[in-house]
Amino acid sequence: MFVRAGYALGVIFLFLAAAVAKAQSKDLPAEGFLARSYHSSTGETMQYRLFVAPGYDAAKKYPVVLWLHDAGGRGSDNLQQISGSNFPGSHIWTTPENQAKYHAFVLAPQVDITKGWARPHANMPPVSIRLALEILDAVEKEYGIDPERVYVAGQSMGGEGVWAALSNSPGRFAAAIALCGYGDAWVTPRVAKVPVWIFQGQADPVVPVGKAREWVGSLKRTGGNPKYTEYTGIGHAVWDVAFSEPDLVPWVFAQRWKTN
Repeated sequence: MFVRAGYALGVIFLFLAAAVAKAQSKDLPAEGFLARSYHSSTGETMQYRLFVAPGYDAAKKYPVVLWLHDAGGRGSDNLQQISGSNFPGSHIWTTPENQAKYHAFVLAPQVDITKGWARPHANMPPVSIRLALEILDAVEKEYGIDPERVYVAGQSMGGEGVWAALSNSPGRFAAAIALCGYGDAWVTPRVAKVPVWIFQGQADPVVPVGKAREWVGSLKRTGGNPKYTEYTGIGHAVWDVAFSEPDLVPWVFAQRWKTN
């Protein structure tokens, strides 16, 4: 009887330990990110996370990266947009090494499960992008953000959002990163001149590589000079390799809006 009771208690202990470990793992992506909710003047609500540069000094100016998550980041938990597939793109800026060099803020709004960043394209500006830009406005008013070092990055659905953000807020972003997500041809003249690094998987079954090549060609024909990296044999999850590019972060923070 004692052995059975001891065994049962051991099982319970292991179960509880596993549950605690799982909870801690779930919370890890949120480390350093403030959980907030934005309420617009027209009645909409959007959840968002904000990473404030450690040692923030109101007398200084800081860069900020607006992170636009993929479809898997949608919801209302205010966590999915910085975890799972969105962990690399939202956290590359917050590593101790990169914070020591660049002291960047990261803003990560979250789209509701039924919505997207840039669709329908006929809605100008799309509601989700409008709200994200309004949140960015609020962050710039609350903190010392350098207007010459405002950046936007996104993947898949968020990649589409990058082009919508650039189109609907011309002259605002010093540079952009777009992974496997593209815009409509008519916005090309509005976005072509922004320094942008585009990433695409050659074997992407969701966004065909031909679309990426066509989009890059369109930007170049319109006077742009985008950086384009295509990974042979890589599918849609191009973020698994793109955010390991050693030149990516230095390239982004080398861009200044005034020099564009």
